[in-house]
Amino acid sequence: MTTPARRGRPGYDLESLLQVAVKLFNDRGYDGTSMEDLSRKLGITKSAIYHHVPSKEELLRLAVDRALDGLFEVAESTEAVDGRAIDRLEHLVRGSVLVLADRLPFVTLLLRVRGNTKAERAALARRREFDHLVTDLVKQAEAEGDVRPDIDPAIAARLLFGTVNSLIEWYRPRRGSSPEELADSVCKMAFDGLRA
Repeated sequence: MTTPARRGRPGYDLESLLQVAVKLFNDRGYDGTSMEDLSRKLGITKSAIYHHVPSKEELLRLAVDRALDGLFEVAESTEAVDGRAIDRLEHLVRGSVLVLADRLPFVTLLLRVRGNTKAERAALARRREFDHLVTDLVKQAEAEGDVRPDIDPAIAARLLFGTVNSLIEWYRPRRGSSPEELADSVCKMAFDGLRA
C-alpha cells in the first residue's frame, strides 16, 4: 500500500506551522505579516500553507484560542476547588501564570490583538468573559470578608490580571525562576495586598 505524497517541505504540520506563524505575528504584528512572509520563513509555498489552513486569519484564530483555551481550562478547574472564593481566585491566578509560562508566545499574541478582524473580536469577547469570571470571584471573596472592602472588585480584577499579563514583557522560560516559583511570587505579592 502506498501512502499519498506530502505537500510542502517535510516536517511542517499544522502545529509547527502555527509555531512559526505566532513568532512572526509577535515579531512583525499580525497586520504586518503576509502569507508570503510566512512561506519564505518556512521555506515552503503558500499553497503548502493553504493545505493546512484556509487563511492567515485562521492561523490567528488557532493561536489566540490556544491561549484562551488554557485560561478557560484553569477557570473550569477553579470551580472544583473547595473552600472560599479567595482560594478559588488564587487558584485561578496561579493557574493563569502557569498557562502564560507554558504558552507564552500564544498569550503574548492574545494580549496584542486589537479587534481589527473577526478572529480578534471573538478573542476579545472571550477575554471579556474571562475578566467577568475574575471580577465575580473578587466580589464573592469580598462578600465573604476575605478581600479588603475598600478596593473595587473590577479594579482589583484588572490589577491582578494586569500583573499576570505584564509577565509577557519580561518572563523568559529557562532564565531564573521556574513557572511554579513565578506563580508563587505573583500570588504572594497580589494576595498579601488584597486580603482583608
